[in-house]
Amino acid sequence: MTGLGERLKEARTAKGYSLDDLQSITKIQKRYLSGIENEDYSMMPGAFYVRAFIKQYSEAVGLDSDEMLSLYKESAIHENFEEEASQITPQMKRTRGLKGNSRLNELIPKFIVALFIVVIIVVVWVLWQKTASNNAGLTDVEPEQEITMDSKQPPAGSVNEGTVDDGTDEETTEPDPEPEEEVVEQSITYVSTRGEDSTYTLTDAEGFTLQIDTSGDSWIGVQDEKRVERTPLARVMKAGETIELDVSDVEFVRIRVGRTQNTSIFVNGEKLEYASDAITQNIIIEYEK
Repeated sequence: MTGLGERLKEARTAKGYSLDDLQSITKIQKRYLSGIENEDYSMMPGAFYVRAFIKQYSEAVGLDSDEMLSLYKESAIHENFEEEASQITPQMKRTRGLKGNSRLNELIPKFIVALFIVVIIVVVWVLWQKTASNNAGLTDVEPEQEITMDSKQPPAGSVNEGTVDDGTDEETTEPDPEPEEEVVEQSITYVSTRGEDSTYTLTDAEGFTLQIDTSGDSWIGVQDEKRVERTPLARVMKAGETIELDVSDVEFVRIRVGRTQNTSIFVNGEKLEYASDAITQNIIIEYEK
């Protein structure tokens, strides 16, 4: 006994815990808690669980778990020493029994070596007999008759008269399929909005065309980077009117829209979505060639 169980029990009593209370706190079965207090670990499922239970018990009653585990290790070392001492006597008895058979043990290796030599001799004799029979069979083979060929007759497998064999097999090769050209679709990207100005960028486009449709009255004007009016005249467009412009030569355009709810803008056939809810806007499209 190392005093481990007594110290744990005293700490539990000082806390006012019963074994049932401690079982509820630690979730350790009551019989295991009792076994730890009595330092009887025979019913425990294993050494790992013993250490874990002692650690939980110690922490629940406010003791240093490392110190309690050290006491358990001392107890475990003592128990191992007693077990080893109890095993010495039967081991000594077995040793004496082995000494009685020492002469038999000395003869066994010699017998094995002799048996191995006999096996080698038998294998060599069988191989020699097999080789001798093969050589005898070769001497009984009749010599091959000499084969003569008529020089006037073409040898078997020769090319028929009138045909030419160039030694190559005709193979039909199919041309490699041409790689498909990657189609790059244009992209209209919204950038930012400042006041009435909403900026977009047009990329991966081979050209730059505008189509402006109105479903009601709306002021429309289109200017390029030099503030040159690209429409015939900035004006109010009526419902059902359409303007089509090719502005591929510019770096950007500024479209003045009086009423966005009445105006649809198409860039290279793709409808532009308004980023702002403002009724009157300046749509600026930067063309990245």
